[in-house]
Amino acid sequence: MTRIIAGGARGARLEVPGAGTRPTSDRVRESLFGALESLSAISGARVLDLYAGSGALGLEALSRGAASADLVERGRQAAAIVRRNAAAVAKATGAPAGRVHESSVHAFLQRAAGPFDLVFSDPPYDLDDAAMTADLVALAPLLASDAVVVVERARRSAPPDFAAAGLEIFREKSYGDTTLWWAELSAETDGDAVQGSAAQPETESQSR
Repeated sequence: MTRIIAGGARGARLEVPGAGTRPTSDRVRESLFGALESLSAISGARVLDLYAGSGALGLEALSRGAASADLVERGRQAAAIVRRNAAAVAKATGAPAGRVHESSVHAFLQRAAGPFDLVFSDPPYDLDDAAMTADLVALAPLLASDAVVVVERARRSAPPDFAAAGLEIFREKSYGDTTLWWAELSAETDGDAVQGSAAQPETESQSR
């Protein structure tokens, strides 16, 4: 059983789909959200949680003061669980529930309006690099100018091709077999893609 770590819904229990998803561990979530709060990236944010699974990332953000959260999950059973979890968090906080979209990520991004201030992308580890890049390219036009994008993948994976979407890494952190990459819109973005290679990430101790 997963729980909301902090905020208005602290301690609220979240159901986790039995198969086909890979929930972010409590340790990783706690570290991630501590860092996001240090950047003032959560309060009032419009959040997008891609490959939502249980919805724990987007719902944690709502519990901590995000203005809204759109949670995208293709699996029918998993999407039903996200809806129940969103209702539980809304009941605990008294705020509107997160919006759950039963859809593939790429299809959702093709029709979404945005802008989004904070995006979580926690795809299945077997998602190939081309599909990951296509998601980022489709996401980029939906981002606010100061948006933060956090991608979670297996530590053995190479970084996604952020440069193809006009994004650059500004932080990278590994936890066991999991790596988080943090990205923002590049100053060099020309509306289509960054020219040249992606910037190298700063060390974890440096601020954005």
